[in-house]
Amino acid sequence: MSEASNSPLMKTPLHAMHTRLGARMAEFGGYDMPIQYADGIMAEHNWTRTEAGLFDVSHMGPSFLALPQLGGKTSEERDEAHRKVSALVEKLVPSDIAGLAPGKVQLTVLLNEDGGIIDDLMIGRPPREDQQGGLYIVVNAGTKENDFALIAKAAAGEAELHRADDRALIAIQGPKAEDVIAGIFPEAVALTFMTFKQIKDTPYGNVVATRCGYTGEDGFEILVPAEHGEAFANRLLEDHRVKPIGLGARDSLRLEAGLCLYGHDLDTGKTPVMASLNWMISKPRRERGDFPGAQKILGQIKDGVASKRVGIRPLGRAPAREGTEVQSVDGQTIGVVTSGGFGPTVNGPVAQGYVQTAFAKAGTPLKLIVRGKALDAEVATLPFVPARYKR
Repeated sequence: MSEASNSPLMKTPLHAMHTRLGARMAEFGGYDMPIQYADGIMAEHNWTRTEAGLFDVSHMGPSFLALPQLGGKTSEERDEAHRKVSALVEKLVPSDIAGLAPGKVQLTVLLNEDGGIIDDLMIGRPPREDQQGGLYIVVNAGTKENDFALIAKAAAGEAELHRADDRALIAIQGPKAEDVIAGIFPEAVALTFMTFKQIKDTPYGNVVATRCGYTGEDGFEILVPAEHGEAFANRLLEDHRVKPIGLGARDSLRLEAGLCLYGHDLDTGKTPVMASLNWMISKPRRERGDFPGAQKILGQIKDGVASKRVGIRPLGRAPAREGTEVQSVDGQTIGVVTSGGFGPTVNGPVAQGYVQTAFAKAGTPLKLIVRGKALDAEVATLPFVPARYKR
């Protein structure tokens, strides 16, 4: 049962496969999800860094926002359709969605009126001419009902939001991911990081392939009709380079990659500036100041913030978990760990959290209060493991 809703856990289209493969299952985002398989989290993490890992991310919230009339006879009409649909979501985010090139995806954040982060999400402009006036949007699992409601409200009367979270969304991540996908969807190989395309009439129906991921490795997320989800996953697993990976390794991989987890590193009490995500606030939007919480956020860009998100490297072997108090070397409380654990690739504990800005410079010594003991740590530059995206 989900604690949040007190209702039965939802199941992804791959649930039977996880059970068959012997996964240890647990609740995440209202879904019954695989935490790990027989090999264990450490082995799954290392496999993804060296080979290719298959992740079931069907609990996420993929969707399509579309004007009543897509495309256009001329390039000017198509560009105008894109500007019109972009203006609807730009009411909610600080990024330049109108400025996206065809086929490009933008990672951004939904903001409340105080500049707090409601969720992080991806928004993509379709590459096809006949799809202009539409957007591909993927939100997080635990927040998707509220997110979808906000987007639908912003678009009311002008565009329609079509949910696609009943489909299978499968990520393939790792240095061998491209070679694996090349044998199934060769059209996807030309994609570069944060681009996407629809691939029609495949053995698994019409799919959406995005070159992105949550591990710091190269890879793809493939949206597949639910009825083809398990067949596609089985096809991937037939390849000796691919193994199924659970949410446990997904978390350690994203932590080493310096990526945020909503509800932990991001929440409505944090602004993009506090979260060290200034790059999401595009120049045109800064100049116009027309996004939620703009006055506060632009003031923070100019004047700074009291605390900000940083990488934290414990100097011993003990990990610092979420909620760990962060102190200065003279014992004053200066922050808190928001994500932490063991990083198999770096062979040591890694963490991120918020510290007072005066202590945010890389190399600044810290103390972490773990089980009542003050353990040595320092501010670290993120990511802990260099990204290997295909640019």
